Amino acid sequence: MAKVLVVEDDASVREGLELALRRQGHEVYTGDSGERGLDVLKEQQPDLVVLDLMLPGMDGFETCRRMRAAGEIPIIMLTARSDDFDIVAGLEAGADDYVVKPVEPRVLDARIRAVLRRVVSERGDTGSAERHGDLMIDRAAMEVSKRGERVSLTPTELKLLLELSRTPGQVYSRQQILSAVWDHDYLGDSRLVDACVQRLRAKIEDVPAKPEHVQTVRGFGYRFGRS
Repeated sequence: MAKVLVVEDDASVREGLELALRRQGHEVYTGDSGERGLDVLKEQQPDLVVLDLMLPGMDGFETCRRMRAAGEIPIIMLTARSDDFDIVAGLEAGADDYVVKPVEPRVLDARIRAVLRRVVSERGDTGSAERHGDLMIDRAAMEVSKRGERVSLTPTELKLLLELSRTPGQVYSRQQILSAVWDHDYLGDSRLVDACVQRLRAKIEDVPAKPEHVQTVRGFGYRFGRS
């Protein structure tokens, strides 16, 4: 059972998701605005947030950015359209995954459980600390540092870095990364991968536009650069 915060302004959608997730065994908290969602996040410290992008007042993009600034909690965004702009903007704001409305409760539950498995599996990862140039990756402690300064990564960003850095130089397709990191078949949806890579590069690369660690293999995917 997970503690899930649902932030959705439409009362019927919010109540429907709350009921469905409770039936799936989750403990559910709700908020009808970004401001209320931030308050509940602080008060209840949930395990995961389901966040609607189209909120009145402070929209879901800004709410996501503020939640991400406050900590590393996983965020699944709800979007009314499969529009590339909305999805990419939400992912760049810090979301870990997305579900397009109308929401199928079983699909949302599967996404929630996949994200939480990712967090648990990474907490259980073991191995000695590895140095990759100016990066130190400590798998046992679940910490990444750059020139001695800790780098704060979301669970998804950390999972991506750990997967790529296991075999420096090996090229991974976007579909392979989707399977390994998101634990789900997204039918070729590369937006999750590309947005997460962009956020990760912003945190670990000196010049994100010219990455030394997470390198693009044009037309295929990504690889972790050899030290």
